[in-house]
Amino acid sequence: MKKLSLSVILLGAVLVNAQEQEKGNQIEDVIIVGNRNAKRTKLETPVPVDVINIEKLQKSAPQTTVQDLLNYVIPSFNSVRQSASDGTEHIDPVTLRGMGPDQVLVLINGKRRHTTSLVNYQNTVGNGSVGTDLSTIPVIAIDRIEVLRDGAAAQYGSDAIAGVVNIILKKDIGASASASYGITGRNDGETYQAGINYGSSLGKKDSYVNLSLQLSHRGKTTRTQNHDLDIFGDNFAYEFANDPIAARAADDQIIRERGLTRNDFNFQIGDAQIRQAQLFFNSEYPLSESFKLYSFGGFSIKEGKGFGFRRLPGEKDNVVSSIYPNGFQASLNSQVYDFSYAVGAKYNVNNWLLDISNTFGSNTFNYNVDHTNNASLGAKSPTGFYAGAHSFLQNTVNLDVSKNLNQFNIAFGGEFRFEQYEIKPGDEASYTRYDINGNPAVPGSTVQGNGGSQSFIGFSPDNALKKSRHSTAVYADVSYDIAKKLNIDLAGRFENYSDFGNTLNGKLAMRYEFVKDYAVRASVGSGFRAPSLQQQYFNNSYADISTSGSGIVTKGIFRNDSDAAGVLGFDQLKQETSVNASAGFTLKPASRLFITVDGYWIRVKDRIVITSNIEDPRLAQYNVESGRFFANAIDTETKGVDVVITYDWKLGGGNLNINLAGNYTETKITDFHFPENLVPSQDEFFGPDQINIIETLSPKTKASLGLNYAIGNFNFMVRNTYFGQVIRDGHPFGKVQKFSPKVVTDVSVGYDITKNINLTIGANNAFDVFPDLQIYENSYYGVFKYAPVQMGTLGNYFFGRLNFNF
Repeated sequence: MKKLSLSVILLGAVLVNAQEQEKGNQIEDVIIVGNRNAKRTKLETPVPVDVINIEKLQKSAPQTTVQDLLNYVIPSFNSVRQSASDGTEHIDPVTLRGMGPDQVLVLINGKRRHTTSLVNYQNTVGNGSVGTDLSTIPVIAIDRIEVLRDGAAAQYGSDAIAGVVNIILKKDIGASASASYGITGRNDGETYQAGINYGSSLGKKDSYVNLSLQLSHRGKTTRTQNHDLDIFGDNFAYEFANDPIAARAADDQIIRERGLTRNDFNFQIGDAQIRQAQLFFNSEYPLSESFKLYSFGGFSIKEGKGFGFRRLPGEKDNVVSSIYPNGFQASLNSQVYDFSYAVGAKYNVNNWLLDISNTFGSNTFNYNVDHTNNASLGAKSPTGFYAGAHSFLQNTVNLDVSKNLNQFNIAFGGEFRFEQYEIKPGDEASYTRYDINGNPAVPGSTVQGNGGSQSFIGFSPDNALKKSRHSTAVYADVSYDIAKKLNIDLAGRFENYSDFGNTLNGKLAMRYEFVKDYAVRASVGSGFRAPSLQQQYFNNSYADISTSGSGIVTKGIFRNDSDAAGVLGFDQLKQETSVNASAGFTLKPASRLFITVDGYWIRVKDRIVITSNIEDPRLAQYNVESGRFFANAIDTETKGVDVVITYDWKLGGGNLNINLAGNYTETKITDFHFPENLVPSQDEFFGPDQINIIETLSPKTKASLGLNYAIGNFNFMVRNTYFGQVIRDGHPFGKVQKFSPKVVTDVSVGYDITKNINLTIGANNAFDVFPDLQIYENSYYGVFKYAPVQMGTLGNYFFGRLNFNF
């Protein structure tokens, strides 16, 4: 791989759009997302839309989840597994065009999908945001995925600043099944997945019910190395010891006396273990030629096991030595329940199409912490705790009306949405600090250690809440087509939220085919994203000893409407607003050659972020020593370009599909809006590390070259994915490090054993490419060998998959 020329790497920026694995009929894909003209294909849209055929892609690709498939298919889409990051280990943040996870709207069958209840706050990609958990949707239930790479808030409302992912469920009649097994080259991370899909008529023409069941297991991985931590000595601290050589020698003597080795104190660093079961359905039943009922939805249960930072024996305030003489590494066990359903009716009268629907979704995240202790309880401490839960539900009622009038397509409608967010407390011992008599500590109490469940402190009754809001919207959308030569789309949307007021947004998009198969296209529009209830109300403050030793104080994350936030001058959260502009062209110079180039510019004002820890003397009046807060604190500007080239070539009796595509995205913070009278400097409350997350923690350049050759019963796939440079800032304890670009190679060979049975074997990252080793200053004494940037830290992964059609 190191011998690949720069030209191949640059050209080999990969995008395998599965629709481009189609042959001559690929251009007939009808687009649902991005406009309400049901007669358009992807070649006729005035904004870029990718259509991914999941069945074809799944047969050849090593990836098994929606977010992982899209990560290797669409260069402007990014998803990287995180490690040692609490709940974020269990739900991967996903981004589009360099924006946040909460600036991508997800639809199912064109209906709004609910987000997760989890807030990312562990300084990972998407810090301070709330996204949608794509892994809750079983791959075997999906027919295709449409990805609109353009702002669409004027059409779909909040969250669609970066674009829209629309997942279309299967409606097939018949049965199919899939079973796969995979394992890494280091003999861990075993993956099992089995799914079955069955579709049947309901006894009437055009009726169907399609059911999908999928079970999966992903084992944990370990990607760490021996460390230089002071394990037993008094020198242990989060800064370097004064005499680390002497401290290490003293530790080694104790280790030998106990009959142990340093390996007994290694960290578990890598991917979390995930087990999941999913059941989905999709159905439609016509009562007459003009009146149809439909329903779809599903249930997912996910159980995860991640690992926190290791507590070493030298940490006397964190470790009860009588329970854990050698320290411990706690595990965070999650149970995530996700439920959704939609029910609706379509009525066609005089070519007016009416669609009324109700869509409900909920996500509940339960926390259990094991192999830990509450140090303030001493030897009486439990070693396992229920740490509480948070949940989010959303119910959306839609009325959509549309009609095609020759060259015009008009649409209008309304939406009412209700949302509710709840935090539930955990066991008392999971959040309480006790005095030496076993009573909850109060100022002046004598305590013997830190309180709460170490690694993840539980939610307390003070954190518990149930908050809700509603919004009402009306929209109008008009499109004008002249013989498929000139397309004009104009959309407008007015929305009112019960918690922050009104917003009005519009969009204009145009496409002009100046010569047959050669067209230019452009769009401009405004957008918005409402602050999520999670950002408004998430909090996990807890009692702790003051760093000055003066008594019990409160620390943690505080609500934006709290007294602590108010005294520092933070305003209550409001919507983010945006302006999107794009321009590009589409070419079809030959019958099997398709080229698109699209540049874009996105400006976001009042973007919501979470601060670093703020220590300010004014907090003392509320017995608070330090805290983190959500705020509309920054403005950003994003510029980029997408290039997609596909070509089908008849070669040697077979068909070679060549897919070449790439993305360049650059995001800059253009302004800050923090309270002017904050006592700390900006480096303390939103320093270089936080700016780094927004601007340079994701690859600016990502691209790929995919070759798919089908001949007879065989299918061969080679795909090179290029991940550009990433910069990681270890502020305040570490340094700035640049991670050099990497190329990851996927290969697979498929064989049709019979007409209905296919076997595929292959590998992801066949050449075992990793990100650069972390510099020592950023590795926490050598513990974190790799940072989870670019393609993650899995290494090579080998798989086999059987697909059946009945």
